[in-house]
Amino acid sequence: MANLSTLVGCIAIIFFTVVAPASSATHSVEWSLGKDYSSLATGKPYAIGDTIVFNYGAGHTVDEVSESDYKSCTLGNSISSDSSGTTSIALKTAGSHYFICAIPGHCAGGMKLSVNVGAAASSDGGGDSGDGNTPKTTPSPTVEGRKAAPSASATAMLKPFKALVVTCVAALLYALALS
Repeated sequence: MANLSTLVGCIAIIFFTVVAPASSATHSVEWSLGKDYSSLATGKPYAIGDTIVFNYGAGHTVDEVSESDYKSCTLGNSISSDSSGTTSIALKTAGSHYFICAIPGHCAGGMKLSVNVGAAASSDGGGDSGDGNTPKTTPSPTVEGRKAAPSASATAMLKPFKALVVTCVAALLYALALS
């Protein structure tokens, strides 16, 4: 009976160690002039519960703004603003989120990031420089050659399933080792 309770305890530990990290992600952004943020956001899945961490030096800010302020680089109407050097933004709502540096000239110089947060699962985010040269991506399957890659929502749905499979395999191996 002691072996059974040990087995159940190990299964619980493995399951929560694997499943909990699979349910949210942290995305790091090196926030400075001269970076291409459209390529950073393209193909990265963002979901409710994820966190974006902006790391930057003195002389920069991270401001969440409206879509129109993002496109026009309008300063002074921020939803939120921080200049601490490390800004963590918890993505709590689905839809598009827009970030700029509110130092004059920085947004126009490309220091802006747009991400699209999926409701229950991740979807692609996209950057838009506002000048028409960098297309904003919309959530859609990526095509690799002739075969469509799994959508971000399908990938997100598989994370808990993979965790469950890993847990079951670990439990089975543990049970075999005890017998």
